[in-house]
Amino acid sequence: MMAYGCLALSMSLVGSYVALSKPLALVFPVFLLAWLRFGIGGIAMLRWIRKPAAEPKMTTQTRKLVFLESFLGNFLYTLCMVYGVSMSSAVSAGVIMSAIPAAIALMSWALLKEQIGRRVWAAVACGALGIGLLALAKPDSAAVAQHLGAGAPAAKVWLGNLLLFGTVLCEAFYAVIGKKLTAVLSPKRISAVINLWGFVLMTPMGAYVALHFDFTAVGAGSWALLLFYALAASVWTVWLWMTGLKSIPAARAGVFSVMLPITAAVVGVLILGERLAGTQMLAFAVALMGLVLATVPTKRTYP
Repeated sequence: MMAYGCLALSMSLVGSYVALSKPLALVFPVFLLAWLRFGIGGIAMLRWIRKPAAEPKMTTQTRKLVFLESFLGNFLYTLCMVYGVSMSSAVSAGVIMSAIPAAIALMSWALLKEQIGRRVWAAVACGALGIGLLALAKPDSAAVAQHLGAGAPAAKVWLGNLLLFGTVLCEAFYAVIGKKLTAVLSPKRISAVINLWGFVLMTPMGAYVALHFDFTAVGAGSWALLLFYALAASVWTVWLWMTGLKSIPAARAGVFSVMLPITAAVVGVLILGERLAGTQMLAFAVALMGLVLATVPTKRTYP
């Protein structure tokens, strides 16, 4: 139960910072935002970076997995997520990311050779249908133009949704690779090392943007939100997820990613003042139907 709680809390925090990254992206350029996130997270995890005495030396295979975990789960995920939410909405992010449990199942089938039943395939179909309905939803042109400018807002929303789907794939890789890493590294060590790689990968563009950015124009509220985002994204969610994943199979852990889209949509509506259009509500309902198919246990049949 403790592991289940860690997984659920981790995905709830992810959903909240996915939604709250939208106002942050209006203040900080994306590369600078990501660089600051990894920098703040690295400072918070300085004591975790040192190799414990009982931990075996990392093999070449483990080093490759650590790099891929950071490149896909930190670097690409952050860019796709922040750019995607800045061009779309937190509600749309919630609908699209509801495909994560099915994506993890498919990735487990492709990379870990796990068997997938008919219900999971049906969940994949529901996720695809939900995303398709979302693509047909007419965006609020006035609201989008307010943040993105009047030039072709619908095209930018479409690109934002595509980038958000990229975060689904990154999250699926993150879950599968993370399961392998928990067999050889502690959750704290994984959190610190992949954050360090994320900081290194983001430094060239992040440092360049920082040289031309006016930090004095950033308000106290934005700094406080940035601190929460950095600690939640780099420290709390990763440590909680790896702690739960250490004792829970990857396919079962993927079920708890249901908390991500729900939290993102709730934060978008209650805090950011977004609205659920009729097509978006239908898309969300179809996506949630897929989650039910993928997560509710099947009944056993007895001879």
